[in-house]
Amino acid sequence: MDTILYDSTDGVCTITLNRPESYNAVNEQLSTELLHALTQAETDAGVRCVVLTGAGKAFCSGQDLKDAPTGGGKRSLYDSLERRYNPIIRAITGMPKPIIAGINGVAAGAGLSLALAADIRIMNSAARMVEAFIGIALIPDSGATFFYPRMMGYAKAFEFATLNKPISAPDAERLGLVNSVVHPKAFHAALGAVAKKYASGPTQTYGFVKQLLQQGATRPLAEMLEMEKEYQQRAGDSSDYSEGVAAFIEKRPPAFTGS
Repeated sequence: MDTILYDSTDGVCTITLNRPESYNAVNEQLSTELLHALTQAETDAGVRCVVLTGAGKAFCSGQDLKDAPTGGGKRSLYDSLERRYNPIIRAITGMPKPIIAGINGVAAGAGLSLALAADIRIMNSAARMVEAFIGIALIPDSGATFFYPRMMGYAKAFEFATLNKPISAPDAERLGLVNSVVHPKAFHAALGAVAKKYASGPTQTYGFVKQLLQQGATRPLAEMLEMEKEYQQRAGDSSDYSEGVAAFIEKRPPAFTGS
């Protein structure tokens, strides 16, 4: 892969968008390779946590507007979403493993959607979030219209999506868009520490929690109570549950295997 750096070490898979000269703008090749990397991370039993970040000064500046379609002509935005972006968002939100977005720099347009699709977001204090779409008379996409109102509320979401005013890291944390904001010098260490913690946890159960919380955002309480019964039994049948109980009784840290 040329536009993606893929590293799997000690249960942590780090996927780095690697087009720093274009602020990691997404071209045809990067979207193809990113989906492949996410698929590989999901199917690799040795991967227990995924970190998505960017090389250089940016996390991801969104679609590369200079990336012309093969054969020339006007790009079909419908096709780009159906074939390229939507499968990536589904891969991130559907992966039964924790995904951490390490927002090292600007996250704009569809690049911001990539970050918001993750389960945990850690942001460099010097980074910014930029809506970008309205600046070229487009609507937010790649799941943005789902993520914005749920994270910010309708009023703030509408303001952000229509006025194109960047959100600073402190404001992103205040609005609930990120979990933590870290000084640039401490960013990589903080990101690594969180990833290490998730990689040593009960991976299968994290996946259950992820699925249930996503369903809980839209389903009624009665349905969630039924789903909780099923998933709790599945969690209780896991080896990690047995290990967790044994560790609690023996007053020692659990050694989870992720299964």
